Amino acid sequence: MNIFDRNAKKSHKDIAAKAADFETYNYLKDEVGFRLADRIFDINKNFKVAVDLGCGFGHVSKHLSKDVVEELIMCDRSELVLEKAAVPEDITSCRKMVVDEEHLPFADESIDIVLSSLSLHWVNQLPSTFTQIMKCLKKDGVFIGALFGGETLFELRGALQLAEIEREGGFAAHISPFTEIRDVGSLLNRAGFTMLTIDTDEICVNYPSMFELMHDLKGMAENNASWIRKLHLHRETMFAASAIYQELYGNPDGTVPATFQVIYMIGWKPAPSQPQPLERGSGNVSMKDIYRIDDVIKEKAHELAQQAADENEKNK
Repeated sequence: MNIFDRNAKKSHKDIAAKAADFETYNYLKDEVGFRLADRIFDINKNFKVAVDLGCGFGHVSKHLSKDVVEELIMCDRSELVLEKAAVPEDITSCRKMVVDEEHLPFADESIDIVLSSLSLHWVNQLPSTFTQIMKCLKKDGVFIGALFGGETLFELRGALQLAEIEREGGFAAHISPFTEIRDVGSLLNRAGFTMLTIDTDEICVNYPSMFELMHDLKGMAENNASWIRKLHLHRETMFAASAIYQELYGNPDGTVPATFQVIYMIGWKPAPSQPQPLERGSGNVSMKDIYRIDDVIKEKAHELAQQAADENEKNK
């Protein structure tokens, strides 16, 4: 699969990094980075070596501490972005590397945890990247990531399509395709990850109009980078799309909402020390009794107590 122009996306990142007000557009990625970091702190474990893949301006890394990570490697494809990425203050060792998410340079079983926040939705070969992450993780290592899901910017997508059909008699792709949540689990399973945890979140941001939204997407370096993207939008089509956006989705106060669906994922590399599922058919409670689970628990407790009493009597 070759959906995205990776060089164009690097150029978008470079342009965003050169802007004097680049921090102004970090609000969405900072929020997702904070929520992703919160999931890391939920794991009661200290990781010796961590990789922040597609770190951007340090949206996740700046929340980490030495209690969780000892050595951090911040990676991004754009050298200009890396130069401005915020380095965490409370970590023993931190270094930066220019890394392409599609070609990881790390040795097998050398990393304890791989993090990635809002970067992998621009990867062409997501199964290959997941496989490479699996290989570089140590046994019982963990991958924690976040990427945009299929419902992201559905309002903008719909408004642009309707406007182009009305004004030009057809429409082109203006919003990049995103991964569906039903596909993420199967891709992680195929790569060999176990004990998967996948959930979604929706962040809705209100903008004065469609034009401010598109301006901010460019500032985030989240503008379209698919090979089939249309490089030019007619002025009349833009104004028509803005009017349609306002009519279909506008808020009572005149603003327009933009929905960002975020898929969070956690997967572990198998290890003998991990909890293992019971063998199929080893359960001793039927699903048909689920409605009376309290009674079943009491019956099992009584049965175990009776067995213990019989055993004590036999020993006497």
